[in-house]
Amino acid sequence: MPGVIESLALIVSSLATTTLVANALYLGTYALATAALAFGATALQGMFVDKPKVPKPDDGSYNLKQSVPSLAYVLGRTKKGGDYVFLEEKGGKAHHVIVWAGHRIHQYVQHYLHDDKATLNVDGGVTEPGHYDKDGVSFVHIKTKLGLNSETAYTDVVTAFPTIWNNNCRGDGLASVYMTCKTVDQTDFLDVYPNQMPEHSAVGDGALLYDPRKDSTQGGVGSHRYTNPNTWEFSSNLALMRLWHLCHPVGGKMAYQNMYLPDWANAANVCDQNVTNRSGGTEKRYHGGFWFRASNDPIEVGRIMDEAAELVVYERADGKIGVHAGEFVTPDVRLTAENVFSIRVDKNKRRAATVLGVRGRYVNTTKDYITEDAAIYGQPYAVVDDTTERTRTFENAAIQSHNHCQRKQKLTYVRANARKVSVVADYTADDARNIPYRRFVKVHYPSRGLTEAVVEITSSVTIDLRNMRISFSGILVSASLYDFNAATEEGEPGEAVEPLPDEGVPVPVDFTPTIQTEVVSGGATAAFINATWDFVDDTLTYELEYDRTSGSTGVQSAFSEAGATQVRSGYLVDGEEYRVRLRAWGGGSKSEWTDYVLLTATADPVAPGPVTAVSVTPGAGQAEFQWTAPNSSNYFACRIYINTVNDLGTATLAATEYGPPSATDLRVVTSLGAGTYCGWLLSINPSGVPGTAVATGSFVVM
Repeated sequence: MPGVIESLALIVSSLATTTLVANALYLGTYALATAALAFGATALQGMFVDKPKVPKPDDGSYNLKQSVPSLAYVLGRTKKGGDYVFLEEKGGKAHHVIVWAGHRIHQYVQHYLHDDKATLNVDGGVTEPGHYDKDGVSFVHIKTKLGLNSETAYTDVVTAFPTIWNNNCRGDGLASVYMTCKTVDQTDFLDVYPNQMPEHSAVGDGALLYDPRKDSTQGGVGSHRYTNPNTWEFSSNLALMRLWHLCHPVGGKMAYQNMYLPDWANAANVCDQNVTNRSGGTEKRYHGGFWFRASNDPIEVGRIMDEAAELVVYERADGKIGVHAGEFVTPDVRLTAENVFSIRVDKNKRRAATVLGVRGRYVNTTKDYITEDAAIYGQPYAVVDDTTERTRTFENAAIQSHNHCQRKQKLTYVRANARKVSVVADYTADDARNIPYRRFVKVHYPSRGLTEAVVEITSSVTIDLRNMRISFSGILVSASLYDFNAATEEGEPGEAVEPLPDEGVPVPVDFTPTIQTEVVSGGATAAFINATWDFVDDTLTYELEYDRTSGSTGVQSAFSEAGATQVRSGYLVDGEEYRVRLRAWGGGSKSEWTDYVLLTATADPVAPGPVTAVSVTPGAGQAEFQWTAPNSSNYFACRIYINTVNDLGTATLAATEYGPPSATDLRVVTSLGAGTYCGWLLSINPSGVPGTAVATGSFVVM
């Protein structure tokens, strides 16, 4: 056996451990030296192979399309896209099948289309944002599956594509999303799909986790069993996530039987402790959420959880895997000058090594899970010296609380500026053999300024059995290491830029349509609609829609030039009533219509002269009216009104006789009852504009 053996009780991934050392510890360097563990040489050989980095939270804002994507794993609650496994179109409908997680999840909390929150009806139709729901028809539908051990195929996909997708395409154990998008009319496409094909993402509660505190066979209370994942529950407790990861094939590949569960139960309790934030509310001490892929380095994945929850994973003397929780524990190992061979204290007073402030970044769950900056901890501009490390940045993908990030920033600040200690002690001294299994030890060495000093071990513990010595390095801390007063120490979080809601193309303002006329070929006049509105932008064009209220000609449209403030219609049918409205177009999308305005087409607004030589000859049940048309070029016809009283306002139109100007004309009005009547004759032009009425006087019908 070698003279110097790395202790098995090593800090796997946290604090000041380097990447190389952490890799060696995690994959079993000691196993190669003593053959005591089963990590094996194969794992060690791949130690230095670069693996994909753990994705940042923002990396999940889009869906991945590739032949064989690595499965995604979700711990806690997070927002992410998925991996396409099917995308085809048939009958004007696009079918998307997306795997959101490569395992069973607890639930979907919120769906997003692009950056917009989606509201679904009972059938899965998207009703909000409103542009996906037109005239009560939802053009986008979303259905989901949680990834149970035995799932069922999406029946709509099987029906549409029976030759390539059948009932065996169930997706067992895969949490998935099925989204359909229907084709719309070309003129409405950018109204329904302003950002083209919707990009789906979702906030979801991820994997179910085993909790030893809820296992009555492990000293807890409840029905959890680590042998039956169906008894597990969802949790955002970081210690439970780490326990799951160590025992999962994508993590440590270890067995729950090899875990020292009392340690893990205590760590979970520490994570569940309530802390007060700057607003006076309470939150859990170490909770969070993130996602990763099966191809990601398990060392890096584990380090994210260890760092976020202040965990230190180690192997106990009995061979089981324990964990030091993120709390201060009063040391039960005390080293004195009598049993210390050598000690080196670095007071860390060099300006170049002094950190003045710590910047932090965390995932803000209240702002759609975007990564944003936390308040700076410390005073980064307190010292003017270019050699000073003014700030250090702390960032962790699993931290989803500003208070949590600030507490970690403080710890980063304290540890960066703490005095460093290296100790070589007598391995045979009282309790010295327990040092590999402790996070904090006490050192009493007054001549070096260490009076009952507490050392947090930040390195591997080395045991030299040839010389019976034990050595380690650490930093000097106090019992208040984890104390945090949010009211005075938690700064105010920065303001994140929030996207403005899409207001679309603005509705035209001050829409004013009028009937106008112009002379056409042959000297005749024709009516048209001229519409005006307020100027908004040079890029907008406007559509004027008009149709006869009778509906006999159908809807017609006229478009303006870009940036114009008026547009005219085609020629109108003279004398007909039209309903008119306007909308704006910009970037392929359009605004809402204005309200309808009713107008009557009048090609000739000039009234003809009155008829002359008016007379009436009554008879039995009828009356013959005679007149001479005026010498007016725009004379078109004569209207005959009859009333039983001398009041033109209440008279009834009995007949209309068409004829040329200056001609003598007559018209017999029949079906009159016996009695006394009054009559009036009005000349009109082709637009129906009347001239002056001429009374016939009273007459008696037999």
